[in-house]
Amino acid sequence: MLIDRAAIHVRSGKGGDGCVSLHRAKYVPKGGPDGGDGGDGGDVILVGDESLDTLLGFKRQQHFRARNGSQGLSRSRHGPNGDSLEVNVPLGCQVHDADTGELLVDIQQHQQRCVVASGGRGGYGNEHFKSSVNQTPREATPGEPWEERTLQLELKLIADVGLVGLPNAGKSTLLSALTRANAKVGDYPFTTISPQLGVAELDDDRRLVIADLPGLIRGAAGGAGLGLSFLSHIERTKVLVHVLDSSPQDGSDLIENYRSIRSELSSYSEDLACRPEVIALNKIDLLPADQVETLLREFADQLDADGTRPTIVPVSGATGTGTRQLLEAAWTLARLKAADGWSHQVDT
Repeated sequence: MLIDRAAIHVRSGKGGDGCVSLHRAKYVPKGGPDGGDGGDGGDVILVGDESLDTLLGFKRQQHFRARNGSQGLSRSRHGPNGDSLEVNVPLGCQVHDADTGELLVDIQQHQQRCVVASGGRGGYGNEHFKSSVNQTPREATPGEPWEERTLQLELKLIADVGLVGLPNAGKSTLLSALTRANAKVGDYPFTTISPQLGVAELDDDRRLVIADLPGLIRGAAGGAGLGLSFLSHIERTKVLVHVLDSSPQDGSDLIENYRSIRSELSSYSEDLACRPEVIALNKIDLLPADQVETLLREFADQLDADGTRPTIVPVSGATGTGTRQLLEAAWTLARLKAADGWSHQVDT
């Protein structure tokens, strides 16, 4: 199960207090001050972990606290520092301050680190305050307080390819045919209610991470259906594979179905609308071969009339027909996009 939002509370460690101590030893009648400084409090650090793909763990644990620094010791000994606390988060995790809404960090790389709550510095012991006019100071400073804040975590999947389309277009079945993902399949709308990931192995040194995203309906850019959940994840994909039902059971028009999805993408983000695209004309196993050829020709002509001509690949998620050609087309576009210097952009 993918959990893509969570709220956590973090608190760093308090700095240890400085020590007030006067050196006492036999034959040393005037040893002077020897109070050490307090230890620094530990930080709370978020660390990117490529082995994680969900925020589910934060539903079970929401509070994270680092260790406090210890008080300074006599004989000018520094108090031990508090241990910092490292919290692993999945790649693609955006971290916001819950009170201000400020974006603190966007974790995109394995082992990327960010201090989200800094530990308090330890206080000074009385040794720091000795002088020629104050040779036996009996003052020390307390350690600095801890820092605490509530964080909003939002996971945006990082994938090479995003499968988009209307509900019941066959995206989940196609994902299972392209990868080893065990996607939920059903004969009803919104079978996919959260993004699903799969990895397609083209050969030994080529692979694509593919995300099956919740179905899109008219008005999704304004929040209808599962639209905002869908669109927030697809922002990070390099290539869109637009899955179209070649023989929709509701009798809807193929080109109008395509245009409605394109309209929602444009309404949400012009950058998203300009993302490289492959059209997967799905469920061709339900049509005679000659009808598939006619449908492809007519559909391509309509796209030409609209002034656009993405690659069209006839496929069948049920039988696996055309899946290799679809992967090769997506791979080519993904490599071209990477060669242009494209990287995951952060929308603030």
